[in-house]
Amino acid sequence: MKKEELLTTASLALLELEESEVDRLGEEVSRMLDYFEMMTKLDVDGLEPTTHAFQKENRLRGDTLNNNNNNINNNFNNELIMENGNDVEDDFFVIPNVL
Repeated sequence: MKKEELLTTASLALLELEESEVDRLGEEVSRMLDYFEMMTKLDVDGLEPTTHAFQKENRLRGDTLNNNNNNINNNFNNELIMENGNDVEDDFFVIPNVL
């Protein structure tokens, strides 16, 4: 990228560059433009156009019981669990307000 183009672009972006930054930034921008030039040579025929790099839908897994995991005991005893709580009210653990 030419120095004049870089200074014009920096001015339009309201950037103030020192002389030492101009040379370094010019080299970096030139390298980026070279990479962009390489991308124009890629064959993208047949690719679906995308508007965003991320999926628009949540990736959710099914809510299924997995009996293969021996580390999890699926036979919960709610009464025993509630007995271990410090403050229990109507089958719920009571916690301090946080807001």
